[in-house]
Amino acid sequence: MSERLALCCNECWHSPEKPCPSVIECFSAGPKCHDNSDCTTDLVSRKEKLLRLDVKKPTIFIGTGTCGLGAGAGKSLLVVKSWLEHHSVDAEIIEVGCVGLCAVEPIMDIQMPGRTRISFQTVTEEKVTDLMDAFILNGQVPANLALAQYRGEKLNSWSGVQFMDEHAFFGPQTRWVLENCGIINPESIREYIARDGYKALAETISSKTPFDVCDFVEKSGLAGRGGGGFPTGKKWKFALATPADSKYIICNADEGDPGAFMDRAVIEGDPHRLLEGMAIAAYAIGATKAYVYIRAEYPLAVERLRIAIKQATEWGLIGNNILDSGFDLEFVIKMGAGAFVCGEETALINSIEGKRGMPSPKPPYPAVSGLFGKPTIINNVETLANVPSIALRGADWFSSVGTEGSKGTKVFALSGKIANTGLIEVAMGTSLSDILFKMGGGIPNGKKFKAVQIGGPSGGCIPSQHIDIKVDYDSLKEFGAMMGSGGLVVMDEDTCMVDVAKFFMDFIQRESCGKCIPCREGTRRMLEMLEAITRGRRGETGRQSLERFKGIVNMEKLGEVIKQTSLCGLGQTAPNPVLSTLRWFRDEYEAHIFDRKCPAGVCTGLLEYSIIADKCRGCTLCAKKCPTEAIMGARKSPHYIIPDKCIGCGTCLEVCPFDAVKVQ
Repeated sequence: MSERLALCCNECWHSPEKPCPSVIECFSAGPKCHDNSDCTTDLVSRKEKLLRLDVKKPTIFIGTGTCGLGAGAGKSLLVVKSWLEHHSVDAEIIEVGCVGLCAVEPIMDIQMPGRTRISFQTVTEEKVTDLMDAFILNGQVPANLALAQYRGEKLNSWSGVQFMDEHAFFGPQTRWVLENCGIINPESIREYIARDGYKALAETISSKTPFDVCDFVEKSGLAGRGGGGFPTGKKWKFALATPADSKYIICNADEGDPGAFMDRAVIEGDPHRLLEGMAIAAYAIGATKAYVYIRAEYPLAVERLRIAIKQATEWGLIGNNILDSGFDLEFVIKMGAGAFVCGEETALINSIEGKRGMPSPKPPYPAVSGLFGKPTIINNVETLANVPSIALRGADWFSSVGTEGSKGTKVFALSGKIANTGLIEVAMGTSLSDILFKMGGGIPNGKKFKAVQIGGPSGGCIPSQHIDIKVDYDSLKEFGAMMGSGGLVVMDEDTCMVDVAKFFMDFIQRESCGKCIPCREGTRRMLEMLEAITRGRRGETGRQSLERFKGIVNMEKLGEVIKQTSLCGLGQTAPNPVLSTLRWFRDEYEAHIFDRKCPAGVCTGLLEYSIIADKCRGCTLCAKKCPTEAIMGARKSPHYIIPDKCIGCGTCLEVCPFDAVKVQ
């Protein structure tokens, strides 16, 4: 092993099965080490080609991640192929993952020989032909489609097109985990290796002990990116110190939070980064088997992960005797059925073992007794994707970014009432206002920002008055929220916060595994309270009214009981949507409870419809469409609504051609 690792690239170890383990760049030559008299020159040229510092012919990159395909990238791809064939243009087509700006998908990049790579936005199938005609045939950049261009040394840039690092969405980001997403072909191991992929793994297993790896990960300050932020290196040390005949590493790619799609995008755009991170983690704790637990609803991510595992196995980077080091690691993909509770680590373990996905009491913790009773480390995709860079660049490099208690970067998924929906990666400590109003582009249609839900159902809401909060673990806890996996659901002035709390509580209640009473029954009761609050007077008996007020009085107390007595972390955080909205938007709850009004006009049960007599022309259209015959009046005379018969469906408002229907 040591003799082979000492070889330089000019004296390659020629093997019929795998390349020289001393120079990871040699992997660019293929699974079999090449016999070239000028090895160094050949490697440089191969790497430059894979990095696409320049291209020999037009090269077209199409974002075919899930978001791109949903926006029509598949159809655009067919038109591109047809156009190239029709015009007899020799070009290369490369399918890449999502670059992050999902709001303007489909995104298509084109790089011409000697010129920088340029991105075009919203390239739907009907726009492809005009774009290709203008750009490839005539060298003209359609201003309405140009997004930004990448910088390139010794390449001519396009005038009038901003660079990516100047773009409002991309410029302020610190892209470490996402650095390859949308740039490289996720199904090409050569492209990943050309960007120093698997170099960290080779150096780690050749020059560091397992304890060294755990130690530098701990010193880096990397914390779990999927939940409460427990120190990763510290967790690994627990597993390393526990004697066992076998150990396991598990990647939690279940990602069940509404509005979260970070893990999916990383796997779709850069699957080898995850595999390398898992391999380093497995080496650090002494694991010989790795599981990727991913939901079956991510078919594209699963497919690209399978391709990556196959490629890495063929190249000797995972499997038996990795790089002739004696280190073995088998990979298994386990697809889950989409249960939210399986995001909890002990429930996930039960699911892998073939049992019902239900949490188990802790201790013992998985690091001591996990999968099949053996020491097991569970990290999410983003945590593991950070590991190769830390191993390659050092703990100090990683800890130089972030805050005192939160190091590195964090990937967030922007969704909801925000202009630039998509994925961003920012340094820890970035203000929420910068994320939402600079990178996110603010609230569309001139609406006012109201709140943002962070951390999914287990997280909490941050109101507009605290929009300048720094995004890190400690700051969010002070406001009753949590980082979670990184979903940011933005809400504007038209959002009812009571309705938001009801939505998340309904989700949590349906996803509860039912094992412990506080979570199973407590969340059900909280949901009933919220339903009662948003229900109108119609059909409500005196007893129901009394029960509603009684429940409301005990809502906060019930929430605290659920937090303190639930079995697992999901149950303990289940009341957060209610407690958080109660804390910051109590006035909306009071309006629903005492005034029986929904200030945002969302809760249909509390809306009251009436007809403005001066505007009504007596066309009878509303009366004909009313499903409960609650509208009365003679033809060509003002109509009126019978309150007791109105169900608040809003049909009259939709069909009235004279704006005579008033809702409040």
